Amino acid sequence: MIDQIIAYNKTFVAEKGYEKYITDKYPDKRLAVLSCMDTRLTELLPAALGLKNGDAKIIKNAGGLVIAPFDSAMRSLIVAIYELGVEEVMVVAHSQCGACHMSFEHFHEEMTHRGVTEETLDTIRKCGVDLDAWLEGFKDTPTSVRKTVETIKTHPLVPKDVVVRGFIIDSVTGALEEIQ
Repeated sequence: MIDQIIAYNKTFVAEKGYEKYITDKYPDKRLAVLSCMDTRLTELLPAALGLKNGDAKIIKNAGGLVIAPFDSAMRSLIVAIYELGVEEVMVVAHSQCGACHMSFEHFHEEMTHRGVTEETLDTIRKCGVDLDAWLEGFKDTPTSVRKTVETIKTHPLVPKDVVVRGFIIDSVTGALEEIQ
């Protein structure tokens, strides 16, 4: 698959397909969107929000979560705020998210089946990583959104004038529901 992508890319560049996407690094709408990496949202999310290339910084991860105050999602938001002029943050989870009910127990079985040893897992734990917490999903999407919004709003490095709001997008229709 990667070789097919590389071949496509050569044609894309040769035919100047990139020209309609040219913009700078600053989001025109001064907006960051933290959302899930779910493939259903790849085109649906920006279309449903009316965003075009260059409008917003879109940060994606499994579940659209900030799982710790200094994780990579939070780091990206801090960079977006201080370096790129972001003034508003939308946390956008979605219906039927695969991170809902995700657990280390499930991953543990899959990992060992694919060759990860218990010794490796023990070494990771000894380094201070709580695999149960790190690979835990969430049970309730609205509660998850509220928790992520609260983590961002109360983060010691996020200025109080940054607007942070949370939503759930319908994975089929793109309809937004604000979570208070």
